[in-house]
Amino acid sequence: MKSFLSFIFLTVTMALAGSSESIQRLTLDERVVVTVPVATNRVTTISFPGPIAALDAVGVTADGKTPGQFQIAHTKGSSFLSVRALVRKAATNLNLRWNKRTYVFELVESDAPVLALHLEERASTASTVYPAPLVSPTRLLALLDKAKAFPLLKAQRPEAVAGAEARTFGDRPPVADFNDYEIRIEEIFRFNPEDTLVFHVTLRNKSDQPIRYLPESFSVRVGNRLYHQSISDAPGMLPASSLSTVYFAITGTPDGGRNELSLQNEFAVLVTRTSPPPPENVSTNEPVVSPARSPKGQP
Repeated sequence: MKSFLSFIFLTVTMALAGSSESIQRLTLDERVVVTVPVATNRVTTISFPGPIAALDAVGVTADGKTPGQFQIAHTKGSSFLSVRALVRKAATNLNLRWNKRTYVFELVESDAPVLALHLEERASTASTVYPAPLVSPTRLLALLDKAKAFPLLKAQRPEAVAGAEARTFGDRPPVADFNDYEIRIEEIFRFNPEDTLVFHVTLRNKSDQPIRYLPESFSVRVGNRLYHQSISDAPGMLPASSLSTVYFAITGTPDGGRNELSLQNEFAVLVTRTSPPPPENVSTNEPVVSPARSPKGQP
């Protein structure tokens, strides 16, 4: 439970960070989604740097009497709003318009709520770009091992994964289809101090001949940006008509900054194959991605 309480989100990923788990500070970025845990018996206050121009949400009520999953209190022209969950397992997205931009929040009912979320405007100078942490190969290998044993560590040694986040897709994973093979994302883990995401993926060879690939060539596409692996545990060969489990990590950005990637983003995994040549009518640089679906409506 301790690891779940540590929703440490920062900057571009909208990952919340702060000295207290229930009081968080966040730099605004309209390109990503931030998850805000909300309780039924506590009030969460979200504060912007200036007056909120508009808000939109589904399944919310202002008076608490009208049916809804969340109750929101906001005075027109004010720079903050308060919200609490009305039912268990409630979830919805809240879109807030501020400074001619729309910011998206995912509200989820939780026993470990954020009580105060203070939002700050991003400075426009280059000095606000934080460098990626220096993570040694030994440390990266340790993160892969933690990802592989995450459920066991969370249950028996929660301090070992304190502050880490996990997203499991279950029977509705995102799939990148390359015609004769596909890459399915099973789980994603974020280790915030190392600014590293670990991907647990399954490669499926749909053909009757083995497919070889470069094990050091895994990358992840998020929107129009491409992030290259920092380490991988992959055999480099996918036998005919078989499945193969691979773990790989991405750390920072290609230009040396922190990636701050949220687990709520849509990801597409790519890898460079070496043989046999792909079918002529398919480009391995443009997979057909089937996004995961969830009851919350999140990708």
